[in-house]
Amino acid sequence: MKDYTGKLAFITGGASGAGLGQAKVFAEAGCNLVLVDVRAKPLEEARDYFKGRGVRVHTIQLDITDREAYARAADEVEKVFGTPPQLLFNTAGVNTFGPVEKSTYEDFDWVMGVNLGGVVNGMLTFVPRMIAAGKGGYIVTTASVGGFHGSALAAVYCAAKAAVISLMESYHMGLQQYGIGVSVLCPANIRSNIAEATLTRPAHLAKTGYVVNEQTIASLRQIHSHGMDPEELARHTKAAMEANQLYIITYPEEKERLEAHFADITNSILPMSADPEGARKRTEALANWAKSMAERRDAAAKQ
Repeated sequence: MKDYTGKLAFITGGASGAGLGQAKVFAEAGCNLVLVDVRAKPLEEARDYFKGRGVRVHTIQLDITDREAYARAADEVEKVFGTPPQLLFNTAGVNTFGPVEKSTYEDFDWVMGVNLGGVVNGMLTFVPRMIAAGKGGYIVTTASVGGFHGSALAAVYCAAKAAVISLMESYHMGLQQYGIGVSVLCPANIRSNIAEATLTRPAHLAKTGYVVNEQTIASLRQIHSHGMDPEELARHTKAAMEANQLYIITYPEEKERLEAHFADITNSILPMSADPEGARKRTEALANWAKSMAERRDAAAKQ
């Protein structure tokens, strides 16, 4: 996608951080905006910022883990703009850190619920509408470089982001036939207020096995203050979209670590000589299955 004039961009987490950076960059490119956030005051401030610059903007306070509310938000978008978005940015996210062995069900339910469940809700709410509109479009979902490997102190967060990466790889393949591009943004540190995400944690999911207090929040805030500027990240994202690039990783300092990690994986594969005939049969069976599934998909599309 290269022409953004008049396109409608729906951005979750759009009131601050990476989401607000995306809103600023794509508004400059000519997009109309729907900004979604769970926090009312930052959302109001973002709305005033864009209205003051002549941008057509609509805001919706939304908990992205609430599927019924998400559907109502999509209906509202179509009522206001007469169309579903052509650009979908699944950007909202939360984090909390602590020893993996101390994790609670509530830690999993909150972090997975927002970082993975919120993405699933965005995709299942809007992808069918985007396909039905027949205008093509583009989807960018924010994961993390942490999704490529585990972490003893951010296990739940990394697991959620790993699932998001895999999911977007699948949508990237599946939506090409509809003219809808898909990228997965995998940042490292961003200059944002995600350190304060715990302040929006629902009361019924408050039980945690981690130490979360003013001191830990302040420590994370200090770390994120050195992160990449959200608008810079959004400009890299825009360039990657224009190249229809699946992975967006804008942190060259991560290259060596990722190479080492994936080398560990590939070096763990048994030599082909261990059972060459078995390997050939497995490869053939998978290829036949993939061909059969593609034929079924094409047949269903013609009906």
